[in-house]
Order: sequence, then structure tokens, then C-alpha cells
Amino acid sequence: MSLIDAQAFAFSLATTLMAAIVIFRAGDGTHAVMPTSEYDGDIAEIVHEIDPFAA
Repeated sequence: MSLIDAQAFAFSLATTLMAAIVIFRAGDGTHAVMPTSEYDGDIAEIVHEIDPFAA
């Protein structure tokens, strides 16, 4: 998915689940999102992290 779509999806997911969400670049160049606690990929591929508890 595009970065804009990934950001919108990540924000929605973070506020729904009330969990930190990471946006990362997938192997094919697209972007994907998942809960930070489940991400075990390369830290260099992380584009942004959304934390619903951050001020």
C-alpha cells in the first residue's frame, strides 16, 4: 500500500486497538503496518511508529 494509505490505516488501527503501531517498508517496496510488539523485522525498514498514548 502507499505510504499515505499506510499512515491512515496505522492511525485508525492504533486508536482502535489502543496499541503502538509500526509502519514499515516491505520487501517489495510497498508499506505495511502491524502492532509494534509483533514486528520482528529489520529496524532500518521502519518508517514511523504511532503510539496512541504519546502526548
